[in-house]
Formats: sequence, structure tokens, C-alpha cells
Amino acid sequence: MKTRFFKPVLMAATAALALSACATATPYGPAGPETRYGYAEQRVDADRFRVSFAGNSVTSREQVEMSLLLRAAELTLESGHDWFSTVNRATDRDVRYATSPDPFYYDRYSPFWGPSWRYYRRGLWSPWGPRYDPFGRDFDVREIDRFEASAEIVLGNGRKPSEDPNAFDAREVVQNLGPRVPRAM
Repeated sequence: MKTRFFKPVLMAATAALALSACATATPYGPAGPETRYGYAEQRVDADRFRVSFAGNSVTSREQVEMSLLLRAAELTLESGHDWFSTVNRATDRDVRYATSPDPFYYDRYSPFWGPSWRYYRRGLWSPWGPRYDPFGRDFDVREIDRFEASAEIVLGNGRKPSEDPNAFDAREVVQNLGPRVPRAM
């Protein structure tokens, strides 16, 4: 009887530990072939770039937007310019919902297959779906957000235009946001 209780608890603890190791915000770095998260840029013109930063589901909107501005400032300095102005800037939110049954419920069936039931009442069949469970188990519904920010930037030299609210001094942005953005280890 002990092993019957101990095995599911041990499996759940191992799974929780493995998932917690993956649950870190997207570090500041380039997006590559092995991951789609991070920054990417494309030169549009001699003094114009399209910059984006995609975060994973534990990266906040603020962190994604700060990383975008930091990359735009770094590109400005790398190109030999002093300031940049955002022409088009947007942050997209991708939302999905995940459901899972009560973690303390142990089912002998595989997690990929299980019986499902529908009921007939008042001339109608019940809908299929994860919310109905004839055994009364509770399902946990979580909202999972993922943010991606993008901007088209124009680069300039000299003093930044004071009348343009979308203009940023690249050195100030690097100085102010650089320490606040988590880097890859």
C-alpha cells in the first residue's frame, strides 16, 4: 500500500521540479534556430531597422518592451548613430488556456487516452469538453500569456529631437535599461 501512494507522489514531485527549472523568463539574447524567443532585427534602409523581441510565457510585458528598447539602442550605437526614434511600435499578446485535472487524482489510464462521457437530457446531448467530469473532479484552468514587441526605428546623429516624444538617446537607454534586463548565463 505504501508504494502505491508513494509512486504517484514521487512522479508528481519530479515533474514539478523539472517544470520549475524551465520556468524562467526569456534572457536577453538573439533568437536562433533552437529557440524563437529573444531579439531579432532586420535592416530596412541605411538608417532604418525593424526590431522585435519575443518572450516566453513567464516573461512580463514590461520585460519584453524593455528588451526591445535595449536592442534598438544597441543597434543604434553599433551603426555609429546617437539616437533612434520609433516609427511603428506594437506589443502583441498571445493568450492560450490550459486545463489540467486535480493533481491528487490518480487515474490508471494513460494521460493520452481516457474514457469520456456525454449525457442525454431534455432532448439534447451534453457538449464534449474538459469542463464536464462525471466523477466530479475539479479542473484547473490557467491563462497563459506570451508577449512579443516589435518596432521600426529610424537612426540619427547629434542631439535627439526634443519635439519627438518617440526619440530616445541610445546611450541613456543602454545605461538605464541595461542593468534591468536579465542576460543569458
